[in-house]
Amino acid sequence: MREDLFDLIREALRVKLTHRGTRFGVCSIMNVKSGACSEDCAYCAQSRYHKTNSPIYPIKSEDDVLAHAENAQKIGARRFSLVASGRGPTKGEIEKIARLIEKIRTNTDLLPCASLGIVGEGELRVLKDAGLVRYHHNIETSKEYFPKICTTHSFEERIETMKAVKAVGLELCSGCILGLGETESDRLSIVETLKELRVDSVPINIYVPIEGTRLARFGSRISPLDVIKTIAHFRIALKGPAIRLCGGREKALLDFQALAFMAGADAMMVGGYLTTPGREPSLDQRLIQEIIRFWISYETNHIKEAP
Repeated sequence: MREDLFDLIREALRVKLTHRGTRFGVCSIMNVKSGACSEDCAYCAQSRYHKTNSPIYPIKSEDDVLAHAENAQKIGARRFSLVASGRGPTKGEIEKIARLIEKIRTNTDLLPCASLGIVGEGELRVLKDAGLVRYHHNIETSKEYFPKICTTHSFEERIETMKAVKAVGLELCSGCILGLGETESDRLSIVETLKELRVDSVPINIYVPIEGTRLARFGSRISPLDVIKTIAHFRIALKGPAIRLCGGREKALLDFQALAFMAGADAMMVGGYLTTPGREPSLDQRLIQEIIRFWISYETNHIKEAP
């Protein structure tokens, strides 16, 4: 990877403004089914292999989901994702999720997304017919490092789900968790996989240790500036997709959050995460407004006027 951080950031910002302009994406998620997951992902508080304080409950009611969606819209989200724990949904769960998606489409202006684990084309078509716009399924880490993070399903099974998403004509949201102990070479492998998949959105999470999980004893394995550098490389390599800061951004980036948006990130998850809270939404809205103002000024003075 290129080592001059400021040159890297400058190039990433140029690529972002050239390919995506000054738009900023805001999304929010809801944990509609929590805990008791059959998979052994080393970082996850919801795995049944780990002893954590993560709650366990079945799919939430339509009223609960709609109230959460309406609040997401109120705090500035454009996209709203229904997230369920587990390897993948049952037929009955797919039907319930489809009804929730229809409810969101009917009662809000939000674009519905879903993250339900490993699914096939048939299940995805049911969700698409209900109004689903985008499906989220992270690769989490590199193909080479994945077996050290999860053993109950394979990297290839994740890829098959992503191919199914593309096959039925849904948008694909897929990214990773930085700081799981992966190397710089692994991060290069991640970005190459995402490029091959032609993803539409790249959520970047930064690992924050959760007591009781297999990785908790390792602590954070990536510095704020390494996160910034990785975001810049992702932007330069991928060019067009949204690059979305998600879980762990507050604790892992500390006072460097704004710099991530100078380095090519241009979307954010607001309103909290699956098992951990986020920060006050008004602070995120203020940051977004300042970032967009900066982008507009930079684009005017450095991009549009460039020879």
